[in-house]
Amino acid sequence: MLNIFTLANGRLFQEEIESLEELTKFQPIWVDLESPTLEEKRWIKQHYGLSIPEDAMDDDIEESARFYEEDNGELHIRSDFLIDDDEDPRSVRVAFILNQHNANLKSRGVLFSIHDEDVPVFRLLRLRARRAPGLIEDAKEVLLKLFDADAEYSADTLENIYDELEGVSKQVLAGDVTDTRAGEVLAAIARQEDLNGRIRRNVMDTRRAVSFMMRSKMLNAEQFEEARQILRDIESLDNHTAFLFEKINFLMDATVGFININQNKIIKIFSVASVALLPPTLIASVYGMNFQYMPELAQEWGYPYALALMVASALGPMWYFRKRGWLK
Repeated sequence: MLNIFTLANGRLFQEEIESLEELTKFQPIWVDLESPTLEEKRWIKQHYGLSIPEDAMDDDIEESARFYEEDNGELHIRSDFLIDDDEDPRSVRVAFILNQHNANLKSRGVLFSIHDEDVPVFRLLRLRARRAPGLIEDAKEVLLKLFDADAEYSADTLENIYDELEGVSKQVLAGDVTDTRAGEVLAAIARQEDLNGRIRRNVMDTRRAVSFMMRSKMLNAEQFEEARQILRDIESLDNHTAFLFEKINFLMDATVGFININQNKIIKIFSVASVALLPPTLIASVYGMNFQYMPELAQEWGYPYALALMVASALGPMWYFRKRGWLK
């Protein structure tokens, strides 16, 4: 899918391109390619003279090759963006190419973005740019606003994690955590821990990308200050992710503690039963030996007496355990 974005009266307008002829009619500042076909790549090559690298969206690319500048002035940035899906939270690799020195790109230049699936941050920026005139002035502003929206999206996701962990905390701290509920709690904690780790990795990647833009001296004074503000926002998110990791570890330890308590209750039952049955077992073993001198066994009441003695010897320890509160 090939979408272009143009500026008109300070607002960002989107157009879906289905042919090369349509592409030549517009002067965009942002060209977005979602799962581009070979034909769409050919249109970009033919109209803008830009060759999209084959490894643009590879996940195993070397870290040192994710941010660089070509001799012709093209800036290449590969950054990860978070998708907070309840079933499958993940990060999506997006390749950005910022070209400002091509005759077909006019004075404002064009930002090219290539990715495999729709990114929520892109939708958020499109919505804001349509509602807020003057939000974006050129291609560099688009890239900065994307990273700004990415930091805000990460912050919103962190708030959702807070809400989820609040519900988990109520279940854990309410006590009486059964093994079934403990399993559900552990699964929820694991999901939030994974999401929190992805957010931490995402903001780290965004910090590197914004720092690269600042070092490349491509930003004017106002954009440079905006980039610094993005870095400050990201730094504040680091404290929240660190706190959430500590909270997750606490809830994990508390849940595992309740699981151990439940297991100890089961072991206690067997321990009490074994101790309570030890005297009857001893009496049964003595009378089961059939010694020659056991006159009571020769009487009619002999065996009933032995059975009564066994029961009495079992009730004694049980009464003692109950008095001490060990049977609760």
